[in-house]
Amino acid sequence: MVDLTRVPRIDRIDAETFQAEYKQPARPLIVERLTEGWPAREKWTVEHLKARAGDVVVPLYHSRPSRDHEHQHAPAARMPLADYMDRLEQGENDLRLFFFNFFNTIPDLTEDFEYPELGLKFFRKLPVLFMGGRGSRVQLHFDIDLADILLCHFGGPKRVLLFSPGQTRWLYRVPFSFSALFDARVDEPDYEKYPALRRVEGQVAELEHGDALYIPPGWWHFVTYRDIGFSMSLRAFPRTPRNLAKMVYNLLVLRTVDGLMRKTFGQPWNERNERRAVTRTHDRLRSCS
Repeated sequence: MVDLTRVPRIDRIDAETFQAEYKQPARPLIVERLTEGWPAREKWTVEHLKARAGDVVVPLYHSRPSRDHEHQHAPAARMPLADYMDRLEQGENDLRLFFFNFFNTIPDLTEDFEYPELGLKFFRKLPVLFMGGRGSRVQLHFDIDLADILLCHFGGPKRVLLFSPGQTRWLYRVPFSFSALFDARVDEPDYEKYPALRRVEGQVAELEHGDALYIPPGWWHFVTYRDIGFSMSLRAFPRTPRNLAKMVYNLLVLRTVDGLMRKTFGQPWNERNERRAVTRTHDRLRSCS
């Protein structure tokens, strides 16, 4: 694994301390008891979610990069949530529920948590769910909206590897994408094939049931589910003009161009960008030698 240090872990935190010591300097943090008192901390189990929302049809995503003319964010399957969770209990570890906004679809779930007082202006119509089975992995990526993220985790343990925006130059970012090259894995690095990974420095968060992880804007994350788990992301959109402009550019320009080029050229477009991820990263590596 690449060079990692542990994300700080504390019991509780007030808004003033959070803003001064974590938000402003953009430092990840785990708050163990932030979800204490939330109904979700007691209720959110496989059995409860199946009983409460099992009939809701959800989009599911596989763990491989999109190929040919497939859109980068196209779901691989759709099925009722109860059927999906049955599959998780049977060992499914490829299909994942990813960035599922339940505000309108399962509105009563919003009664199970509170927006914490951390000095963040959360976008209250965008609480999103993530689920995966034992062994599921989420490709290294950063969130295109450059939000402050509070990832509240429930269920089995989950590992999150985190890398600051300053590490992007060594992570084999794919052009017109918000992901790293699929094979350039930070959890099992092939230093012969991807030597720039030797320069990467990051942090690791080991999440247990009830933990809340703060991810600063633009930070890369690679996720491994160690057992069936579900996380809820609370998001505060960018407030600085710089990050707000980047968010608009990511959403309206980069994502649009990539979608059109995939639709028009298919796999040659994907392969061109994957080659460029390698050549650009290795060019930077040689210039620093």
